[in-house]
Amino acid sequence: MDIDDLIDAAIGREGGFSDNPADRGGATRWGITERVARANGYPGDMRALPRETAAAIYRRLYWQRPGYDRVAAAMPLIAAELFDTGINMGPKVATGFLQRALNALNRGGADYADVAVDGLIGPHTLAALDGFRARRGAAGERVLLKALEALQGARYMTLAERRPANEAFLYGWLANRLG
Repeated sequence: MDIDDLIDAAIGREGGFSDNPADRGGATRWGITERVARANGYPGDMRALPRETAAAIYRRLYWQRPGYDRVAAAMPLIAAELFDTGINMGPKVATGFLQRALNALNRGGADYADVAVDGLIGPHTLAALDGFRARRGAAGERVLLKALEALQGARYMTLAERRPANEAFLYGWLANRLG
């Protein structure tokens, strides 16, 4: 999948307009919150947010800015997962999951050095990703994907446990965001 396919899938998954009182994100259209839309120059009614505007926001904020386009060059499945998780939890959280997983999978630093879990894709994170890929190959990408999904699932459970209103979303998160 390329980024256009990933954006189309995200928009399809997120759907049209929503303003669920239990959702702290408030009014959304195509999965873009009103706060994000306003911060990116959209002044209109959220019910009328153009699909093209949402797509441009996804590309800029959830693909290019966090550096997932650079991850895609080495591991496209991982980049796709980071993109989707970043949409739902924020790119810093998604990138933090990658960094935690890379640190835990480096065999105590034997394969590559640990990276700071700072939520930013930089040269050290990319070097660790390259080290992981060199050591584990194509099969490693699937294992790394499982580690990311495990971290994501654990976070969903914690969110639901800490805030009972999030229980309304837990089933959908688990059904639509994992695997």
